[in-house]
Amino acid sequence: MGKSFLEELKWRGMLHDITPGAEEQLLSGKAIGYIGFDPTAPSMTIGNYVQIMLLSFWQRAGNQPIVLMGGATGRIGDPSGKDKERQLKSFEELDSNLKFQAEQAKKFLDFEGENKARIVNNIDFYKEMNVLNFLRDVGKTLTVSYMMSKDSVKNRLETGLSFTEFSYQLLQAYDFQMLYEQYGCLFQMGGSDQWGNITSGTEFIRRNTEGKAFAITTPLLTKADGSKFGKSESGNIWLDPKMTSPYKFYQFWINAADADLPKYFRYFSFKEKEEIEALETQYADDPRALKKILAEEITVRVHSKAAYESVQKVSEILFNKKATREDLLSMDMDSLEAVSNEISTFGVNKVIFDKGANVIDLISEHTRIVGSKGDARRAIQNNALSINKIKVDSNEFEVSSNELLHEKYVLVENGKKNKFLLEVE
Repeated sequence: MGKSFLEELKWRGMLHDITPGAEEQLLSGKAIGYIGFDPTAPSMTIGNYVQIMLLSFWQRAGNQPIVLMGGATGRIGDPSGKDKERQLKSFEELDSNLKFQAEQAKKFLDFEGENKARIVNNIDFYKEMNVLNFLRDVGKTLTVSYMMSKDSVKNRLETGLSFTEFSYQLLQAYDFQMLYEQYGCLFQMGGSDQWGNITSGTEFIRRNTEGKAFAITTPLLTKADGSKFGKSESGNIWLDPKMTSPYKFYQFWINAADADLPKYFRYFSFKEKEEIEALETQYADDPRALKKILAEEITVRVHSKAAYESVQKVSEILFNKKATREDLLSMDMDSLEAVSNEISTFGVNKVIFDKGANVIDLISEHTRIVGSKGDARRAIQNNALSINKIKVDSNEFEVSSNELLHEKYVLVENGKKNKFLLEVE
């Protein structure tokens, strides 16, 4: 049971460090393990999803996962991997973020089965504790020299480290002790940048309870070019569809560098080793096809089958020259909004459509689709202009409110590649 978990991590390239005795402990039977998530952002990112996958593999191997939400630690700020002090968030913002992220976590783990996942908020460990109790019960456990030896502290001594962030290590360590005492949690997992904080927790448990606990970390996932994973040109890739649309989420995987594909498949696919290796052999000369397989799997899992199908419709309208009017009319509002984010979109007053807008006036005066009425006439003459996939064959062609898709959008095409969306204001 436990062995399969470590073997899973090893072949996937997801094992970085492990404390002595961890493998033997896992082999002895089912274990409880946790990963902490600080709610410093309004949604989890695809970077956080690396750790969700780790918990998923843990649970699939027959172990019980705990998602520890940092209602307390999020108020402090983790110095790990940061070169300067964090800006502290308001308590209201952190509580709102935490509630949302907890709901996201529920989507990805099994909270019903035999090894059901549990969500714990670490604010519960501290809300009744005053500062003197903290200093006596928590602060006495580790020496300053021990804490100073951790990379998360050493790397910040030049640029400055407040006592607030210096104390973060104590909070994370005490969290582990509390989970150990209250739930029998023996394992803490996380990214390799968390090794110092996690092993401080194993030290807390050894010194304060005479128990033994264990640490497992994954390598920090980076792109082949060395840049940080989880970002696109437009910023973070969020798991919330309102912050990163399913279309942009899907495109992130489609646009991944070929060199990153083997790593991404191992981190983010639930396919078995043999199947992944077979796919890599089959599509060795067609990496885009391989990207589509991964992009479909993870888009369906993170968003939904319907969202994935919507993504396909958006791609069809944007890139397939053979897309039909029926394809366009079948698109839902979310899909059209996704299209509006990908092509030039012009706001047009609804009154113009209600009156019936002459197509030449519409694209030359009310938008910047063409530079002049003469350009508009030439486009019609060259059979290049279409409205909602209907060819415009006359200078008298009118666009009425009946053509509004979901009473909001009109697709205008000028030639094979120039697509525009009109949006009712």
